[in-house]
Amino acid sequence: MKFRPQGYATAYSATGLRRKLTRYATVAGREVVEKALWLFYAAQSPDTPRWARTAIYGALGYFIFPLDAIPDFAAVIGYTDDLGVLAAALATVSMYVTEDVKNRTRQSMDRWFGPAPSPQ
Repeated sequence: MKFRPQGYATAYSATGLRRKLTRYATVAGREVVEKALWLFYAAQSPDTPRWARTAIYGALGYFIFPLDAIPDFAAVIGYTDDLGVLAAALATVSMYVTEDVKNRTRQSMDRWFGPAPSPQ
């Protein structure tokens, strides 16, 4: 299956992303939610160019879209394909994931999951 961000970009909406995260954040897990939020906040930045937003919206559209390579309701592995697509988009647009984007993500993550466990 070849990933084409332009096709999934039409499935993206901020409301759809919010709905997906609200319903499935704990099921998807911290890592998936963190990556999705990095992309979401990076897309909001006026410094992020159109080509990067297209890649971001494509990845977020794939995350939102109910029919994907591995259905999200599949126990344990349901979000592995989503994580792969989010990670690929992040690798492509990583220069737009600024400290501001990470701080905004951290604040959202703390609200949903509580503070991240400190490394020991």
